[in-house]
Amino acid sequence: MNWKDYCMDIAKRAYISKRLIKNLSSNTKNKILLELADEIIKQKDSIISENAKDLEEGKKTNLSSSFMDRLLLNDKRIEGMAKSIRDIVSLPDPIGEVTRGVTLSNGLELITKKVPIGVLMVIYESRPNVTLDVSTLCFKSGNACILRGGKEAIHSNKILASIFKEILLKNHLPQDAVVFVDETDREVMSELLQLDQYIDIVVPRGGEGLIKTVSSQARMPVVKHDKGVVNLFVDESADLENTLNIVLNSKVQRPSVCNALENLLIHAKYPYKENLLMELEKNLVELFLDPVLLKLHPKAKEATEELYAMEFTDLRLCCAQVENIDEAIEFINRYTSGHTECILTNNLDNIDKFKSEIDSAGIFVNCSTRFHDGGEFGLGAEVGISTGKLHVRGPMGLEHLTTTTSYLMGKGHVRT
Repeated sequence: MNWKDYCMDIAKRAYISKRLIKNLSSNTKNKILLELADEIIKQKDSIISENAKDLEEGKKTNLSSSFMDRLLLNDKRIEGMAKSIRDIVSLPDPIGEVTRGVTLSNGLELITKKVPIGVLMVIYESRPNVTLDVSTLCFKSGNACILRGGKEAIHSNKILASIFKEILLKNHLPQDAVVFVDETDREVMSELLQLDQYIDIVVPRGGEGLIKTVSSQARMPVVKHDKGVVNLFVDESADLENTLNIVLNSKVQRPSVCNALENLLIHAKYPYKENLLMELEKNLVELFLDPVLLKLHPKAKEATEELYAMEFTDLRLCCAQVENIDEAIEFINRYTSGHTECILTNNLDNIDKFKSEIDSAGIFVNCSTRFHDGGEFGLGAEVGISTGKLHVRGPMGLEHLTTTTSYLMGKGHVRT
């Protein structure tokens, strides 16, 4: 296989399609997406059947339990995907929105509007729902997309992309508005990352290795959706019931995702330290404690510098005791990946201090870190959660898949 020609063909087809869909009406786009949501439900059994092939292969290759969880599609998750599509339909279309409209002092009329970015390539691992999240967000915002999922989800991704393409064909729209890369050779990704004349932006979401590879090879702008080393600080004034509920939800509800808790910091004067650690163990959390907490709870293992900086995506959790909020902030700023940080407290001054001295995409107060999600933020879905600072930070949703064009209307004006 000549990968260079293969990738050039993919990129050109997406590039041509972007010009054909950028001016579709909101009604047309919404109609297509509603048909897609219905079709996903109709073909639920077929989707689960294809997903079973990926799960079986995952067992053979000894994928971790957290990886298998991200890979799994069942009735509930498929219904969730259809709901996300309908949620996106209900959102206002950002294309054409006027961000500035003025008459300049020289009489020129200036209007700046939101327009599609063009062609987005998204490279992702394991979670097949990303195929629909990204393609529907791109379509609603008038963008073409190139989807490069991981080989572990190839059967699931193929059927989801093919369902969308069938809907486009049925409605006499270009199928290549959604291009799925069905070849899993790594050389394909490397070749695509060189085609900045056709691809406007690339979004990698996955492990640290993927982010580094894409960042080093890409000739087009990269919006990084990096690892989630999520930190939560339990202040001395936090009450027991809320703390237990929030910490457990942050860690246990779905430990395989990027907004799950990785480091728990506990104030030295918090009176329920042992209750909290015991409750975590009851929920099968494997604890790694600093030397102080290890004396209190000697059954656990010792935490290390390397573990504090690690995204586990499983039921492992590091815990450390801090003397005050300043130590907590110092710890977070040292080990954070810029994803999500949380404080549980009833002290308003500490809330203000935490919010002002932490620099991350999400800063949460008295609520679960699991809320850092495009759907939970009212975005319908997300391309991912950006941990960088340019273009978008946090959940990348519909409005973030746009750029602007300025239109200047004159009557023979010349500059003097």
